[in-house]
Amino acid sequence: MDEGLTRRELIGASALAIAAPTVAAPGSAEAPSTGGRRRERLDRWKFHLGHAADVEKDFGFGRDQRTFAKAGQAADAAMPKFDDSGWADVIVPHDWAVALPFARPKGPMPKDRADSVASHGFKAIGREFPENSIGWYRTPLEISAADRGRRIWLEFDGVFRDARVFVNGYEVARNDSGYAPFLVRIADFLDYDGGPNVLAVRCDATLGEGWFYEGAGIYRHVDLVRADPVHIPQGGVVVRTSVTPAGGVVHTAIDVVNSGDAPVDARLRLTLIAPDGRTIDIDDPKAISLEAGEQRTFEDRYTYPQPQLWSAEQPNLYVLRAEIFTPDKRVIDNADTRFGIRDIRFDPERGFFLNGKPVKLLGTCNHQDHAGVGTGIPDALHRWRVKQLKEMGSNAWRSAHNPPASALLDICDELGMLMICEQRINSSSEEATSELERMIRRDRNHPCVIAWSLGNEEPHQATARGARINDDLKAFATKLDPTRPTTFAMDQGWDNGVGRVVDVLGFNYRTNQIEAYHHRHPEQPVYGSETGSTVATRGEYVTDPARHIVRAYDTEHPWWATTAEEWWTIVADRPYIAGGFVWTGFDYRGEPTPYAEFPSISSQFGILDTCGFPKDDYYYYRAWWRPDQPLVHLLPHWNWPGREGQPIEAWAHGNTEEVEIKLNGRSVGRKAMPRNRHLEWRVPYAPGKLEALGYNGGKLVARDVRQTSGSAHAVRLSLDRRLAKAGEVVIANASVVDARGRPVPTADNLLRFRAANGKVIGVGNGNPNSVEADVASERHAFNGLAQAIVRVGRGPIDISVAGDGLTGARMRIMAL
Repeated sequence: MDEGLTRRELIGASALAIAAPTVAAPGSAEAPSTGGRRRERLDRWKFHLGHAADVEKDFGFGRDQRTFAKAGQAADAAMPKFDDSGWADVIVPHDWAVALPFARPKGPMPKDRADSVASHGFKAIGREFPENSIGWYRTPLEISAADRGRRIWLEFDGVFRDARVFVNGYEVARNDSGYAPFLVRIADFLDYDGGPNVLAVRCDATLGEGWFYEGAGIYRHVDLVRADPVHIPQGGVVVRTSVTPAGGVVHTAIDVVNSGDAPVDARLRLTLIAPDGRTIDIDDPKAISLEAGEQRTFEDRYTYPQPQLWSAEQPNLYVLRAEIFTPDKRVIDNADTRFGIRDIRFDPERGFFLNGKPVKLLGTCNHQDHAGVGTGIPDALHRWRVKQLKEMGSNAWRSAHNPPASALLDICDELGMLMICEQRINSSSEEATSELERMIRRDRNHPCVIAWSLGNEEPHQATARGARINDDLKAFATKLDPTRPTTFAMDQGWDNGVGRVVDVLGFNYRTNQIEAYHHRHPEQPVYGSETGSTVATRGEYVTDPARHIVRAYDTEHPWWATTAEEWWTIVADRPYIAGGFVWTGFDYRGEPTPYAEFPSISSQFGILDTCGFPKDDYYYYRAWWRPDQPLVHLLPHWNWPGREGQPIEAWAHGNTEEVEIKLNGRSVGRKAMPRNRHLEWRVPYAPGKLEALGYNGGKLVARDVRQTSGSAHAVRLSLDRRLAKAGEVVIANASVVDARGRPVPTADNLLRFRAANGKVIGVGNGNPNSVEADVASERHAFNGLAQAIVRVGRGPIDISVAGDGLTGARMRIMAL
């Protein structure tokens, strides 16, 4: 036993040094057998479009001046007995905008209108489309007499936008933000005597908050929570950790409120659930006495000599279970909080540290949409997207430019992806400060979160006003969470305004100016908050402005940006630069770049396209962000009919000492691979096989091949997994091959997806210029690839894909 440590500090050291447990993720349905609170996920809803300019088509909302004259009579669709049988059945997360038609311009538009339509991916939504900009949702609430006297509330993780929430006709809340989570207390408005209870939400997406596609509707989870009058309020558990020579230090702060009308005596018990699922009482239950209406915070501190630390490589998770029980040992409330024992800091000379070790932030910035589903991303798709980036070697994610979904943070905790959470509105107004508070209170227990970003490229960023606003926000954020720094993404004026306020300064592009700033301000940590911004069309190797196509070599970028190689060679060799976040990990709808005219509906900045199919730069990062794994990647494809004998620009990304190129078995040349760079050849085209061979110490350790294919003959299918729970989604990727099984890199066949005992909820192909429907079951392949998102039903699910003249494919999923 170590001298000087108490019994509590020595509890279960060996029990803690184990792998992560399987626990209910925050927000999942729960019904504790010992009593306490009940959490129910509300995922099945009825949906119908309203109308921003026609009261009757908006179900009577705003019918006359007396709309809000009397409580409980705001709109027909808000009333509990309204007939919604003709409405569509939808599952939340849900984005209605992704199913809307595209707004093809019929002639010249004023620039501001054209920019607005283009920035949201040319979807027919917004002020010009009142018939598509309002959405109504309804779902019944199962309430019984046993719920009388309980505290009942709703937790919305995100609704876009301007949400009005009704319970049994009563407007109970309004939330403007399309990104901030919010809570709605509803106990007073419920019927406990057997009558209907209906929750209705009206969303108004007429106005936007971003210059990118934002979707529309209840696109994140909604939970109904029932609790005893004596309970832990939302966000009332705070777990802060650090790592010291004595071990892992865990500081807990538990809020308990007595919302009843009489004093209460109770006990608070804290239990640690170790990574293997074993439970350990970490202290004797604490006696608590609360007057009616009183809320108190109970704090404690524990040290564990040999914990399993949370890291990007080993994301070990623990659970703190807080239980409130009466003197007769009846549990009246409980709350589980996942956390990781880890320590973070930013050092101005050596960058970012995790658990005392320097870790370069190998990051990407990402918006929150995906092909087929828009912003309504199911949890399993969030997980797949994170895994795609982890496989590349990325260890960090910047949520641009808004708070992320809770589900995404849960997954980043589980997979070891570091996260910078960003505030949407950079203002110290009451509303913006409330949004910041809600984000921090919701997210501060996530071990993946390493910083709070207060804003991005604001017009006032380099001004005294900007400094005042962000000085207030920084103080507020630090009060809520003193364990993480604040940051800001600036693209100019770093020596002034916000740059002199925040703890850690982000540089958007201008990576080559970081060194000079560091010399001027050596006391401030720095990193690249947006880097790169290479534009590329997956599978294309000749720029064609008429088709809005840009070649996928690492050469093309807007004037403000750099190539992948240019920024990374700067950051990789400078330890004081904490790392960088590529703009972007995935292509995203809206903000079409480099072509802003229809039919370009998405950006082409991504390392992966909108389906998550890798572009060639993916392998540049994969090579140098995972240097211990030998890799060579060859581009372009090798189908160039009509160019026989002409030189083709061939590149090799890789991390082996040498790379050799062979064409049809004959060497074209062997070169040393420069660190953090690539190699190039000019290869006279001849049909056949082009190979890249990677050598370390003279031994072949990696290979990549491109073969001239025949015509399209068959389609192959791959799934992200073969076992899934009913209601989850699986990602089905289709690729077109020739009669010998070789990929056909230019195939554009129409592919039809089917799911027996399941449902195809969306499709995509990664083409930034495709205006085919997303909510469909068929899609043309784009450069040989297409994707379907399939919701799993009950029993075996057979997913198939076929195309005219092609041999189809089928795979089976077993539902758990």
